Amino acid sequence: MSKLTHIDGDGAAHMVDISAKNETVREAHAEGFISMNPDVLEAIRANSMKKGDVLATARIAGIMAAKKTSDLIPLCHPLALSKVAVDFEYQHDGIKVRAMARLTGKTGVEMEALTAASTALLTVYDMSKAMQKDMVISDIRLLSKSGGKSGDWTAE
Repeated sequence: MSKLTHIDGDGAAHMVDISAKNETVREAHAEGFISMNPDVLEAIRANSMKKGDVLATARIAGIMAAKKTSDLIPLCHPLALSKVAVDFEYQHDGIKVRAMARLTGKTGVEMEALTAASTALLTVYDMSKAMQKDMVISDIRLLSKSGGKSGDWTAE
């Protein structure tokens, strides 16, 4: 078994020391999905939700969440992100979100991309729940990451 990077010799969780790592451009892409009834999907598309523009609000929430990832995930390093993007794609039974995070730094941005996607989906739910409470958020996953010592990775 390989050595666990976030566990010290006594078995206690700790933040990894990245001070000796080289800075590289690092980027990660994540996605997720929220399924909903056609009438909810149409209300979002028509921008007729009572709470306002659902996708614009969800985009901002996702970007803000990526910037706060280290406040939410205990062992994540605070990062100076250079770019976060959150985009949406209408599908016949819901909305797919894709998030991207990028920086030049010493550690990856996978958690930031995943946090952006998750929070954007939660915001779509929050702004739409008056019309449908049983929407389902699913399939949140890392799509790809690049940069750093471990190199590039893409989901199959």
